Amino acid sequence: MNKPDMLSVDEALRLLLESARPVSETETVSTLNADGRVLAAPIRSVIDVPERDNSSMDGYAVRASDCASGAARLPITQRLPAGSIGTALAPGSAARIFTGAPIPPDADAVVMQEQCSPEGDDNQWIVVRHHPQPGEWIRRTGEDIRRDSVILEAGMKLTPQATGLAASVGAASLEVYRRLRVAIFFTGDELAMPGEPLPAGKIYNSSRFTLSAMMRALGCQLTDLGIVPDTLAATRAVLRQAAAENDLVMTSGGVSVGEEDHVKPAVEAEGRLDMWKIAMKPGKPLAFGQVRRAAPNGGEAAFIGLPGNPVSSFVCVMLFVRPFVLRAQGATRTALPQYQVRADFDWPRPDARQEFLRVRFNSAGGLDLYPNQSSAVLTSTVWGDGMVDNPPKHPIRRGDSVKFIPFFERGA
Repeated sequence: MNKPDMLSVDEALRLLLESARPVSETETVSTLNADGRVLAAPIRSVIDVPERDNSSMDGYAVRASDCASGAARLPITQRLPAGSIGTALAPGSAARIFTGAPIPPDADAVVMQEQCSPEGDDNQWIVVRHHPQPGEWIRRTGEDIRRDSVILEAGMKLTPQATGLAASVGAASLEVYRRLRVAIFFTGDELAMPGEPLPAGKIYNSSRFTLSAMMRALGCQLTDLGIVPDTLAATRAVLRQAAAENDLVMTSGGVSVGEEDHVKPAVEAEGRLDMWKIAMKPGKPLAFGQVRRAAPNGGEAAFIGLPGNPVSSFVCVMLFVRPFVLRAQGATRTALPQYQVRADFDWPRPDARQEFLRVRFNSAGGLDLYPNQSSAVLTSTVWGDGMVDNPPKHPIRRGDSVKFIPFFERGA
């Protein structure tokens, strides 16, 4: 069977993920600093949460049977702020209680303070104007987490709320996989850095800022090797330098077959390379391979060559590099979040390739389309909230449900 001229997005992603080699080394970090790391061992709770029955409201702890009349007058015999432990509640009495405070023994309900009226000198009595049911406004022991249950699975990329959950069971530190070490460099004698003069024919290197920030956001330990001169010798030298201490080497630009495009022959000389044409817009060219490490380290570093176009490289990082990096960091979930959202635009002339259209939410909850979908318009990635994943040759009519992929998400 002949290999197709262009790979589908799904096929290219499958090949990338099959080639990802997860890191095996782990380290222990403070839970306070674990956000964005990938958990290497499951977290099992050593306590019940909550540890005791407690009040979910500010009010009065009572025996429900004492309030059957709907207008019971009860003395207040104790005051229970959060963190305090009360004594047994005597029949025919109430305890002033605050949210989170443990329920005193023999109380079986909490009445909200709005349903009670204080009476007497110094408000030592209350009139309860409500007949509570047993268990009302009580959080039960272990209602959230049971002792010895697994609360976080290995392979999870930790979110802020996940670190909070770990802290809620007393986990002060977590075992996580080490950060993926990534080196990135950029090719093209036409590139200049912001702050430098911009002679005729030069462009500022926007991709260096976008891609480096995206890799750091993925939790990588990044080495930015900057702009490399357009020579084969210089490109081979920086490839060897990048592969020596890193798990992944990334480039932007220079992977075509022009006389000044030296990344392809350099990678082929230092390792091996597959050139992929992907049936997508923007994007299409993507290079994947390995770069050999010199002794004494040995082995190989993965290589991904991105298009030089800033929007194309941005989209390729989202669709391919992000899941590859997550898998290589030990994450079990790598799929991008996708949602069905209403299109408030028409797209009558779709491409034969799978398209990724930059869109943003409007005040009516639908999606507006950026008017210029050129792959050179980086403005669209700042204006937008995400992309519509549009199948090949698929026109979109206003009101259609489309597949939306957000630009920014936490966790995996």
